[in-house]
Amino acid sequence: MLKSRTRWIVRKSEPDLVKQFEKELKITPLVASLLVNRGFDTVDSARFFLFGKDEFHDPFLLKGMDIAVNRIREAIERQEPILIFGDYDADGVSSTSVLMKTLTDLGADVQFYVPNRFTEGYGPNEPAFRRAAENGIKLIITVDTGISAIHEASVAKELGLDLIITDHHEPGPVLPEALAIIHPKLPDSIYPFRDLAGVGVAFKLAHALYGRLPEHLLELALIGTIADLVPLKGENRLIAKKGLENIKVTNNIGLKTIFKLAGVEPLSINEETIAFTLGPRINAVGRLEDATMAVQLLLTNDENEAKELAEEMEALNRERQAIVNLITEEAINEVERNYPIETNKVLVLGKEGWNAGVIGIVASRLVEKYYRPTIVFSFDREKGVAKGSARSIPGFDLFQNLSTCRDILPHFGGHPMAAGMTLSIDDVDELRERLNGLANDQLTDEDFIPVTYLDEEVQLNDIDLESLDELNLLSPFGVENAKPMVLINDVDITSIRKIGSDQNHLKIVVNKNGNSLDGIGFGLGSLVDEISPAAQISLIGELSINEWNNIRKPQIFVHDLSVDTWQLFDYRGQKRLNSIETLVPNENRKIIVFNKDNLDKISATLHNEVYLIENKEEAKSFNAYMANIVFADFPPSKELIIHLLSGKHPSRIYTYFYKESSDFFSTMPTRDHFKWFYAFLMQKGPIDLNRYGADIAKHRGWSQETITFMSKVFSELDFVTMNNGFITLKRQTHKRDLTESKTYQIKQAQNALERDLLFSSFQELKEWFDKVLFESVELEEAF
Repeated sequence: MLKSRTRWIVRKSEPDLVKQFEKELKITPLVASLLVNRGFDTVDSARFFLFGKDEFHDPFLLKGMDIAVNRIREAIERQEPILIFGDYDADGVSSTSVLMKTLTDLGADVQFYVPNRFTEGYGPNEPAFRRAAENGIKLIITVDTGISAIHEASVAKELGLDLIITDHHEPGPVLPEALAIIHPKLPDSIYPFRDLAGVGVAFKLAHALYGRLPEHLLELALIGTIADLVPLKGENRLIAKKGLENIKVTNNIGLKTIFKLAGVEPLSINEETIAFTLGPRINAVGRLEDATMAVQLLLTNDENEAKELAEEMEALNRERQAIVNLITEEAINEVERNYPIETNKVLVLGKEGWNAGVIGIVASRLVEKYYRPTIVFSFDREKGVAKGSARSIPGFDLFQNLSTCRDILPHFGGHPMAAGMTLSIDDVDELRERLNGLANDQLTDEDFIPVTYLDEEVQLNDIDLESLDELNLLSPFGVENAKPMVLINDVDITSIRKIGSDQNHLKIVVNKNGNSLDGIGFGLGSLVDEISPAAQISLIGELSINEWNNIRKPQIFVHDLSVDTWQLFDYRGQKRLNSIETLVPNENRKIIVFNKDNLDKISATLHNEVYLIENKEEAKSFNAYMANIVFADFPPSKELIIHLLSGKHPSRIYTYFYKESSDFFSTMPTRDHFKWFYAFLMQKGPIDLNRYGADIAKHRGWSQETITFMSKVFSELDFVTMNNGFITLKRQTHKRDLTESKTYQIKQAQNALERDLLFSSFQELKEWFDKVLFESVELEEAF
């Protein structure tokens, strides 16, 4: 067996609706089923999703938009200095850039400010507002931040500054006192779409200010929409679709320079390019230094400046990757030593010196490893402050749960799945205790088993180029419109191997009923040793088209694998038993030795507990349930294995069957052999086998062991007498069959045993074990 790494849950479709979609929309069964499983319940809704012409909502449906637009236009007309107050992540950087371009186009006297993550922390702050007032700023517009800035709003009012807040983070119970708050999630909002990113809200403000849709800004709105992981539906999907079209042919010098340095071909850009190439590079600047650089790069019209800034961004991204790897390793050690998952349903940990800019990534990695809500802090002992970043799992709403701890969280904000916060170091232990108490009430054991939701179970004969080309109609993919994940059940393996310079990836070809499919599993190379080539396998992953040398063929990016039945691993003939240590998983590994003479040798080689099974009673009482059974040496009989396995349901069987030497290929005398030897003894009389045995064997082309064996059989059947090597035929004997000889029986049985267990083919051995396992189960159930 091979357990999957997550729980697989396949969405159920409605067959009649799928057929209706196929017929009326003229689409393949695969895409029709995916649409049904994603909640489309009418042909019209599915048609609109695939082919409809979406339109953006009227920006003035957002509460406060008219007030904000009038005040900004007034500032432009009077040439009052305006400050855009942004955030240091990709959403904040793109939001700042969108509004900077908009106000610059409209002739405003505008500048931007992005707080430093390390010296100022997240969001608006009083010193920054006071400096703005001193510098003559009359209007501050926040982007992707500000909904929690209650104190800062009061400071702005005190200073005579007009404050417009544009944000998308969860509003708290008390809102800042600002001139206008533009936010799609306000309690009394009538705006039709609530899930805009920060840049989406800024884009709506730009739309209102221009009086028309600012299509030239869609490529910037795309960045924050993808990078901030908002649901790709409604207006977000529209921003992503149109933004991707624009960014492929962008004239933005900064974007073009980033893509060139990253080796990205513009026409190949898709949502994954934004999520895994562009987004992390922009985020790296704010994580390690000052995100002002990233805004400048998106705004510049100077190619030399763009090249210099992009190269610095590239270097910072490499540095960020190294820092993340180091802190992640330290954090894992901290969890293992001090916060074991057995007693911590929420992981809360921190350390002085951990870079506050990357702890969010580290928290994500810990969630991936331990599947626990996680908060990672950077401690500043001198100031007594802990800055934290949190990530969660389904079922534990971070924002709501942190809201119950407001008395010790002077500053926090975020979403159900992610949050940031600042608090006193002295309160970190209290926060850990409270959150674990909340998790105990809210989360069950099942909540801590990762779940993979699958769109469909597909058959190999349903996977073709037409269907895969049609999948693009569902793109762009992201949150709440994920790339389709499918299940392929119970297929045979044509080939499986490790690939990559470190042999850490998996290449597989599977087949069923004459249809085959190539697959690749990144980071799954270690599973090759846990999958028998004869196993029937199930796999989940993303379907795609592999294009190579103008040849297009379907493939699957494998995410996980499972084998539901027991597996046989055949290592017969290997003399080096220490390979067991590397090839057999340590979990529930049980190494069986049948021959006491081998026990010390095998135990010393493996440095592992070894079980000696010498008789039927020991075999019957042995617990092999779901175990990885290793037959290290050769058994004296099949019956011992049958007693050991009957009704035990092992997970895997590894056959080494170590044997110092084999008699299988020595001659097993036939009846003609015995007939000739009997006649020879009758003719020649007593013979000294010590002297002439080798000559007789050579004359017949036999081995001397054959002569010795036949002599012993004749002796046991009372056909001859043996005396000091002399063999003499008895004249008066009773007719007896060779099988009455104990020596003959043992030789015959040993040959049959070696033939069936040691020298059989893999398939023959597998069929024998199947028979043992399945017959024992049937007998047990019948009994």
